[in-house]
Order: sequence, then structure tokens, then C-alpha cells
Amino acid sequence: MKNTFLHEMKERGYLNQCTDLEKLSHICNNKSISGYIGFDCTASSLHVGSLLQIMILRLMQKHGHQPIVLLGGGTTLIGDPSGKDSTRKILDQIKIKKNIKSIKKVFNKILNTSNKNVAPKFVDNANWLNKLNYIQFLRDIGSNFTINKMLTFDSVKLRLEREQSLSYMEFNYMILQAYDFFKLFKDKNCILQIGGSDQWGNIVNGVDLIRRKQKKEAYGLTTPLITLASGAKMGKTESGAIWLNKDLLSPYDYWQFWRNTDDQDVERFLKFFTEIELTELENIVKKENNINNLKILLANEATKILHGDEASKKAEKTARDTFEGGGLGSDLPELKIESNEIEKGIKILDLIANQKILSSKSEVRRAIANKGFKINDIVIDDENKIIQIKDFKKNILKLSYGKKKHYLVKII
Repeated sequence: MKNTFLHEMKERGYLNQCTDLEKLSHICNNKSISGYIGFDCTASSLHVGSLLQIMILRLMQKHGHQPIVLLGGGTTLIGDPSGKDSTRKILDQIKIKKNIKSIKKVFNKILNTSNKNVAPKFVDNANWLNKLNYIQFLRDIGSNFTINKMLTFDSVKLRLEREQSLSYMEFNYMILQAYDFFKLFKDKNCILQIGGSDQWGNIVNGVDLIRRKQKKEAYGLTTPLITLASGAKMGKTESGAIWLNKDLLSPYDYWQFWRNTDDQDVERFLKFFTEIELTELENIVKKENNINNLKILLANEATKILHGDEASKKAEKTARDTFEGGGLGSDLPELKIESNEIEKGIKILDLIANQKILSSKSEVRRAIANKGFKINDIVIDDENKIIQIKDFKKNILKLSYGKKKHYLVKII
């Protein structure tokens, strides 16, 4: 493979399948292309499970190609059935528009928006899907799809095999996604669609539709499904989703997520989620005997890409101060509590449960019995302990759960 963009994709482990890698490589060698990735807007932020796709858009820019970010205001009204056991919650258009506005902040932080040749184009498929004439759409687009073939795609087949309901609305999703590609090919000269491996069938549908309607060639490419060494899907943890928006997850917690990477995943994730040149990375991994130093490198580089260099350094310093110095890191997640609550005193059970550190008081009791909580680095051994003003230093108290979760409780 001679093309630098596709070569680096392959070397970093981003490349899973391609409809015609040789032809796409040839085109990329001769000109800059536009390629798109679609993101449904079911929440106000994407989580880290979407980060690999965003890293690929960034890689496109590095090699002189222009990414198109499709924010699915239209398809989110339907819900992608791929990988889902049940119908997604249906959102209204006002909520979806708010989600799109919020999600765009991450792309504007991670992607290069200053170079007009590679600056991302943002499109919302609601602009064309919401205007479709149903009968006309069935005649012009629906006639190119057979039920026989649609039933073979995993997004449909797996739901039916498990005897889980699949609505006619969801069944149409793959046709709408194919139409998106057709529309972008026609209007934006976009020749490439990229998606996760579970999107392969939907992407191939788009390539086929363009070939039938336009008599021209488009290309599809998928990335592997990223799982952790534990087998869990990337993006979710016991404590919830690892959000990319700062207002939902602090830079420190984001840094900690990467710092806590399983030993088996570190080298792979350094390739996926940092931009360290591969030859340099190979030398670093070869020379570094301490896996924890590689985890810190991963945390620093991944946090820098999303939140910037200053936030990354601050998170590392906070972690060092908290874990090594036993002090109060300035960047720890904050929990706020009203001054009148503290004046009366508050039970430790109520404080922890109200702040949703654990989901129930019974869980808190078990954790305290197992010496899982500390206040200002002193183990709590009494579940009936009352937190009072005297426990705070300059209106701040450090609450620790286990070895890795630390919070600053502030009186407001």
C-alpha cells in the first residue's frame, strides 16, 4: 500500500475492511479526497467509544484530505439498530438540535479548523431527510434495495435471531444511511464513508446505491470494534460513560481513565489514541521497562489532544500530588455541599449517597465496612460518622474511595 494516509491507518490498527483498497489508495495518491463519518446525536456528548473515528478524521487532515462530519439530526429521529437489542429512546427535534450544538464543541477542539483546505465540513442529514417525499423516495431510492439482502445484515439478522422486536422504522435506517452517502457523493464530491465494523452492511449499501444511481465508484472503509482486555466494549466503565465533553467529565477524570488502562491494552492504545510517530513509539515501548510510565504517557497524550497541553499537565500534577504526596490535587473532581447542611452536620452515608459516588446506602455501608472510604487520607471506620465543619480545611475536604477515586468536597 503506497498511500501514506491508508498506510498509517493500517499501521496504527485503524483499518478493518475496505470495499476496494487498491483503487482507493491510487485515488488518494493522486488527489485530496473528502470522506465522511456519521455520528448520531442521542446524547449531549459523544463518549470515548467514538474517539477512534475522530482520530481517523484527524489523520485524514494530517495527510491533506478533508473530513466531513455528519451529525445525524435526521437519522437520530429513527435510531441506528446496529448492535442494539432494543429500540433506542426516541428524541424530539429540539433535544437533538441541542445535542448537535454540544457535540460540535469536541470536533472543533480535536480537528484542525484553521486550514481551509482540510477544515472539517459539518453537515446535518435532517436538512435533506426531513424534506423527503415518502412516495418519491420509495420509487427513487427504495426500489434499489431488496428485502432479501437487507435481512442478511447483522443489524437486522441478529435482532431477529434473538427474537427481539425490530420496528419497521429501524428497518429503514440502513436505507437512510445509504441515501446520506449518495447525497454527499452527489453534492459534496464525497467518495469515502468510514464507520465501525458493525456499519459494514450499511456502508456497502451506500456504495451500491451510488453505483446504481450515478454509475460511479465510491468507497467504504471500516475500523475494528475496540474492546478492552477485559472484553468490555470501549467507552463504558462501572462508573458510567467516559464522555468527551468537559462539562460531563473533567479533564482530570479523563486523564485518570487512560492512566488506569489495563497493561495488555497500553501499547495498542498508544497507537490508537496518540499521535506519537510509530517508529518513535516503537523505540519508547522497547526501552521503557515500567508499564506505569507508558500509561502516564498515554494519559498525557490522549488528554492533550482533547483538552490541550495545559489541562494534561495539570491533571498529571494533580494525580502526582494526590497519590504520591498525599495532598489535595487542584484538579480533582469537585462535590459541592450547602453550608447549612454542614452546620447541622451530615451523616457520611448521606453525603456519599447524595453525591451519587455509590448508588445506594447499602453499598456505602459495605464499602465503609471494607475500609474503602477515607476523609483527608484517614480511613472511615464508622458508618454513623457525622461530617462537621471541623473536618474541613479552608472549606475543603478530601474524600477518597478506594485507591483511585478522589474528590474535593467544597462548602458553598
